[in-house]
Amino acid sequence: MIKLPDNKDLILFDGVCNLCNSSVNFVIRNDNSNRFVFAPLQSGTGEAVIKEFGIDTVKTDSILLLTYDNRLFYKSTAVLKISRHLKFPVNLSVIFLIVPTIIRNWVYDYVARNRYAWFGKKDACMIPTPAIKEKFLS
Repeated sequence: MIKLPDNKDLILFDGVCNLCNSSVNFVIRNDNSNRFVFAPLQSGTGEAVIKEFGIDTVKTDSILLLTYDNRLFYKSTAVLKISRHLKFPVNLSVIFLIVPTIIRNWVYDYVARNRYAWFGKKDACMIPTPAIKEKFLS
């Protein structure tokens, strides 16, 4: 079992994706309650979660949310569960949980498939600045 810091939720993201890295920075800026910690999917922590939960990385390769009580959320549900804990008005996007998952994930998958073409890709995972380093698990 993955041990998270007390009352923290872990956001796993594609560490070489520019859109994902920008999204992590957005969450950090808007996480008033200091709820989230982060790790690239390509990290040891990411690999441990993938193994523990038997995640097919061909089908899910861009964002996962592991909550402090060991629940795992994927794709659009992960994004909306994260947004619930961010500053107003971003937190209002949680209302989209009423949209059927199949529709939300169709939109999510479309963006995910095109994220490298639209936003680019890094050669290596993001290296956090000293100011936010404590928010990252290795």
